[in-house]
Amino acid sequence: MSRKSLSFIAAIVVAAGLIVGIRLITSDGEPEGTAQTKCSSSDAVKLTVAASPEKSGIVTQIANDYNGKTVAGRCVDVTVQAKASGTTMQALTRGWNEAADGPRPDVWLPTASGWLTLLKQRLSGTDHPTILAEGETPSVASSPLVIAMPKPMAEALGWPGKGIGWRDLAGLATDPQGWAKYGHPEWGKFRLGKTNPNISTSGLNATIGAYFAATGTSSDLTVEDIEKADVRAFVRSVEQSIVHYGDNTLTFLSNLLAADDRGAAMSYISAVAVDEASLIGYNQGNPTNDPEKAGQHGRPKVPLVAISPSDGTLNSDHPFAVLNWADDVHKQAAADFLATMRGQAAQEKFFALGFRGFDGKTGPQATAENGVDPAAKLNLIRPPGAPVLDKLLASWMELRKKANVLLVVDVSGSMADSVDGTGKNKMDLAKQAAITSLSQFSDADQVGLWSFSTKLDGDRDYRALVPLGPMGPQRATLKSRLEGLIPRGGTGLYDSSLAAYQYIKQHLDPEAINAVVVLTDGRNEDPGGISIDNLIPELHSEGDSETVRMFTIGYGSDADQDILKRIAQATNASAYDSSKADTIDQVFTAVISNF
Repeated sequence: MSRKSLSFIAAIVVAAGLIVGIRLITSDGEPEGTAQTKCSSSDAVKLTVAASPEKSGIVTQIANDYNGKTVAGRCVDVTVQAKASGTTMQALTRGWNEAADGPRPDVWLPTASGWLTLLKQRLSGTDHPTILAEGETPSVASSPLVIAMPKPMAEALGWPGKGIGWRDLAGLATDPQGWAKYGHPEWGKFRLGKTNPNISTSGLNATIGAYFAATGTSSDLTVEDIEKADVRAFVRSVEQSIVHYGDNTLTFLSNLLAADDRGAAMSYISAVAVDEASLIGYNQGNPTNDPEKAGQHGRPKVPLVAISPSDGTLNSDHPFAVLNWADDVHKQAAADFLATMRGQAAQEKFFALGFRGFDGKTGPQATAENGVDPAAKLNLIRPPGAPVLDKLLASWMELRKKANVLLVVDVSGSMADSVDGTGKNKMDLAKQAAITSLSQFSDADQVGLWSFSTKLDGDRDYRALVPLGPMGPQRATLKSRLEGLIPRGGTGLYDSSLAAYQYIKQHLDPEAINAVVVLTDGRNEDPGGISIDNLIPELHSEGDSETVRMFTIGYGSDADQDILKRIAQATNASAYDSSKADTIDQVFTAVISNF
């Protein structure tokens, strides 16, 4: 089998369509790297690279060393934009819109070749079917998918002597005894972290692995297999153990490290599907795998170990793809930058962060101390073709864990401020982003809507606009209420956040992801309400899958990002930074991917 297909057709990601940590978000909802430009000439070549977030820091470092080099007689500067593979694929599919998607890349570095395969399929038959330039798309690094598990939990399951696979996890997830079956009732239920397969490669790989495990095959998965009742039941059992989904595994690991700092790693999550390099970074105290943060945090007290699923896993090959709108000089610059990335100095940077080389060989960080057995044999799956994967993801949408979510939108007076270059105000953009996000919910998801400012409903800072209910019957109502939002008053952030948290807690669905999404463009302006120091203890996370998680969006330059991070952290959820108001559509989409 060819490296590309094995590498993951990686997911041939049929992206139809974590925990959580705190991140600086760019236009696509991912952390942004900043390469240093060195060219001063007016005819310099600006090579724009979109790289998946788990390696964007390394690519930025390589670009910093590379920039200023001369190619075809012209100075070259490479700029790096961190962008999730699925997000980039979707942007390319619909026709790149720089206003919404950021600078158009000349080079795309997704996590796996499967995104390229899917892009080609999605574009076939359209009026722009050849976005990818002709030629090879060589790998710059590789990393297999693993199940990262706290070492004591893995040992309880028989690791390292016993092979552990998706079937073992499904059995544990559905066993009413939970970890008590293995002598550890204090660990509670089995809780799995897995990203949204429509956006994230690791989530897609894990979902494909579960379907293969359900059928007991390692190749030739068919549409008929996916539709079998026992296969659907197996996948549903895995999905019900999910804490919640997300757009990025790095956020799961960031929150796990924060829990470890509090001595609560074992109560936060039981396992998370990640790439091997990210696990190594976590065990070195660098869960985001950002080379700039290496050494800033000590090693976790409870390390993770890499379990390669005995019933099959997939490998990501990190291909280098040039887009066909790049002119000849940009293509020459891209080829030169590719040669640099595959050179010894750049490969050592990948090795230092736990990646394998483009040839699949492990580096010096693949050690037992870092949770990896470099000699472990990988049972690599040959992924199915794109039509089967389309069916697989459609099936996953039916079987995934459902959502029980309250959207809480700031309607304070500052939301009427205009956003430069858009011809719209912040309220206009936020409403459109929220309306667009509704399509990410299934008809069976429970969704409600509140607005808040100050004294919006009598003495209350918030107003219930749409009660929690199935999305199907009230999709049109939610859209109508969002369209009718009008800015006025101040920002009653704390009282409204507490009330929303308590509301979901009173309407808890033990079989769903229970969450609140709070969007605000300011800071608390209700001095007569609860204080932040009194609010945080009220947002208590029970540490299991039935807790209420508060996802926050800091919208615009005046949002109190630090406070919003504290609120999200208190509930083991994620804080999203949309300081650039015109990025809210992408950020909102990233937030809703958690469900």
